[in-house]
Amino acid sequence: MLVTQIPVPPRNFSTAPHMIIIRSFDVNKPGAEIEDLKGGVAGGSILTGVLKLGDEIEIRPGIITRSESGQTVCRPILSRVVSLYTEHNDLKFAVPGGLIGVGTRVDPTLCRADRLVGHVLGLKGQLPEIYIEIEVNYFLLRRLLGVKTADGKQAKVAKLAKNEVLMVNIGSTATGAKVMGVKADAAKLTLTTPACTAIGEKIALSRRIEKHWRLIGWANIVAGNTVEPDMS
Repeated sequence: MLVTQIPVPPRNFSTAPHMIIIRSFDVNKPGAEIEDLKGGVAGGSILTGVLKLGDEIEIRPGIITRSESGQTVCRPILSRVVSLYTEHNDLKFAVPGGLIGVGTRVDPTLCRADRLVGHVLGLKGQLPEIYIEIEVNYFLLRRLLGVKTADGKQAKVAKLAKNEVLMVNIGSTATGAKVMGVKADAAKLTLTTPACTAIGEKIALSRRIEKHWRLIGWANIVAGNTVEPDMS
């Protein structure tokens, strides 16, 4: 019944694997011996492609720092797939659909307590660019969800204003975004933290109203300024 109402999304097995990370954790128990330590685990959904045991992988944006001049520096995390599993089943390869756990050789302290949430995992050198500034075509909702005025009616969504701060959701990334310019249904946003994304991707826009972030609309990325990853 569900499939007749909501069609199964097309799944592309031929392109490079692209996985959004929604969980990451350290599987080592306190007091484990050095020779028994295991690398961090990333959990998420594969959007496209096939991930196989032994693949060389890259995680973007990776470790984010600031240079002496104040420029944002992104150092992607490089590793290798050492295990794949779903539920209680070990896999030799993973395809789009469902949740997958990817065992890596990444330092477990980098994966502890969901520190990799919002990052993107894929084959080395085949991931999308890292954006620090994006230009979008946006669409605002007519009414605010879950917010009512004094007379009991749903509140209207105000237009975007220059210099206001929004929250944007890009894949599994949630980051702040300052509105640098607005023109008709287009806007230029500067992200608080860099995001690995691609032109054409849809994002969600939220505004802080009464101490809560409320969904106000969505947007399509049409252009942006990227950060060159530091592979040294």
